[in-house]
Amino acid sequence: MDKPLILLVDDDRAVKHLLSETLEIEGYLVMTAGNGIDALTLIGEYTFDLILLDIMMPGMDGLEVCQRIRDQYPGPIVLISGRDRNADKVIGLSVGADDYITKPFEIEEVVSRVKAHLRREQRSRSARKSTDAVMSFDNGALLIHKDTFEVYLNQERVELSTKEFQILSYLAEQEGRVVSREEVYESIWGGQDSGDIHTVTVHIKNLRSKIDTQNRYIKTVWGSGYKFAGDKD
Repeated sequence: MDKPLILLVDDDRAVKHLLSETLEIEGYLVMTAGNGIDALTLIGEYTFDLILLDIMMPGMDGLEVCQRIRDQYPGPIVLISGRDRNADKVIGLSVGADDYITKPFEIEEVVSRVKAHLRREQRSRSARKSTDAVMSFDNGALLIHKDTFEVYLNQERVELSTKEFQILSYLAEQEGRVVSREEVYESIWGGQDSGDIHTVTVHIKNLRSKIDTQNRYIKTVWGSGYKFAGDKD
């Protein structure tokens, strides 16, 4: 089995050295970049299994890099930042990140989150190969291809991140049933203690902006959670 390839982007040489050395000891291949421009170049040349991306860098910061690559890069993006306000986390998740780690961090926490994201990504890839299920709603207006992780709305393909696709698929599979934010988090993120359940709200907002601007499919049931309201074909 090939070793997972991780891209680490940080302008702090000490942090970059510590993280890359630790991840390599854990058995991962690591490539590094010291700024956003170099990161974009590497992302265009290599297929990475996960990206660790520092936010505060000179020139193009991590948020802009994340925003630029999100539609083309389906894998996990983990932001690293010295800012720990909730507003900063919301912004990071809003531009497409899957996770947010604040500095100073415990190296064990970073490794743990990397492993968790890669495990879920591997399960997602296995699911793509093992099933050819297509969920169809509203006479084919919304198609969810579970084998290829593709979504079509009114015959036009919609680009979703891995987490957005997983959330949409999960809600669609629970069609008509109200599921709590905690249930969504447990299903998609595995309920990791160090995570932030608010990420569900942010990803739902992003998902709605892409496939549900008319509030047709994903309904909020105040005080309870979410309900998928499409009519299954």
